Amino acid sequence: MRAIRATYAVVAVILTILCLAAGNPVLAQDKDNSDSKRLSRGHGIKTGKAKLHRVYKRKFRIVTPPTEAILLKDLTTGRIVFEQHANEQMPPASLTKIMSAIVILSEGNLDDSVVISSHAAAALPTKMYLKRGQIFPLRGLLEAMLIRSANDACLAAAEHIAGTEEAFVVKMNAKATELGLTQTQFRNACGFNMAQHYSTAEELAKLTEYAMGYDTFSAIVKEPKAVLRQVNRPKAFVARTTNRLLGVMEGVVGVKTGYTKAAGRCLITVVRRGDKELLLVLLNSRQRWSTAQTLLEGELRDAPTILNTY
Repeated sequence: MRAIRATYAVVAVILTILCLAAGNPVLAQDKDNSDSKRLSRGHGIKTGKAKLHRVYKRKFRIVTPPTEAILLKDLTTGRIVFEQHANEQMPPASLTKIMSAIVILSEGNLDDSVVISSHAAAALPTKMYLKRGQIFPLRGLLEAMLIRSANDACLAAAEHIAGTEEAFVVKMNAKATELGLTQTQFRNACGFNMAQHYSTAEELAKLTEYAMGYDTFSAIVKEPKAVLRQVNRPKAFVARTTNRLLGVMEGVVGVKTGYTKAAGRCLITVVRRGDKELLLVLLNSRQRWSTAQTLLEGELRDAPTILNTY
């Protein structure tokens, strides 16, 4: 009987405590608040209130549109048809290779045999996957660097002409000075991102006009592909153009594409149609192919060009 009475007593106490808790909402609320404070103090559990607070306190960065440089020139009259930020110094990416080609053509023998160095073979990212010790004619390397924009071919050619890329760059800058390109400076042969490696749309247009005066240059840049053959070896490499306008837009005869993250998408193109010849330079273009066609076709049809600029 004593055991039964003791059990009844314990049950009665428990029921009394439960009733008091249910009947006193303040006690229950205090318990919830203390748990919430304890959990939100850093036990790895995020409350909805805290998360919402962080969302509304977040500072959003306003991104301004990047500069797009444009220069459209009528080569038959010398008239500048359209320009935008044409004198602003900007990274030219692989448009750099136009100057490299000029130095190669002016100082090299295209029939020379060139041994690929380990430095040239390691070039990234666009490349022909040439191997150290392979031998190619200089002409083939020139075709690969202009048509495919191959950096390994470009570096191999530069080393062959000057011994080192650094010495080759000295020749590039000397040529820029000779041509009166006062807003242009090169730091490498292929167009990699580097501080103080820059040009302008206007000066790249001048450079392209000069380069197109070389018959070999103008013949190469209008080709959709080239076959690069090793000296005394059967293996051949096919360099396909990076210029999507070739073979698509009537009259396009080159010239060069370029891209790096810093430079954006770049393009220089020359179009010959009827009695007109146009030169277009685009730097850091958002839509280089459609922008090029809009500008060029608009002028070729003698229609006013409408282009949204910023």
